[in-house]
Amino acid sequence: MVRTPLTPEERERGERLGRLLREARGGRSMAEVAARAGISAETLRKIETGRAPTPAFFTVAALAGALGLSMDELAGRCVLAEVSGAGL
Repeated sequence: MVRTPLTPEERERGERLGRLLREARGGRSMAEVAARAGISAETLRKIETGRAPTPAFFTVAALAGALGLSMDELAGRCVLAEVSGAGL
């Protein structure tokens, strides 16, 4: 299966998600949050650094739950400013 290259906007959205998750993790260790979410610390590291800019929905949902974030808030904060006013 060949993956379509990500657009710059998709990469930016992934980087924004990573920053939000890293900020929400605060002083908790990567291993602790990853274990609570049921993913590997390496997967969390890739998401936080933007190396995995399009994580699976259920991975994001698990991380949101582990960090006490709402999916609505996460999604809203990851949408690029140009897209947010498009009535989506």
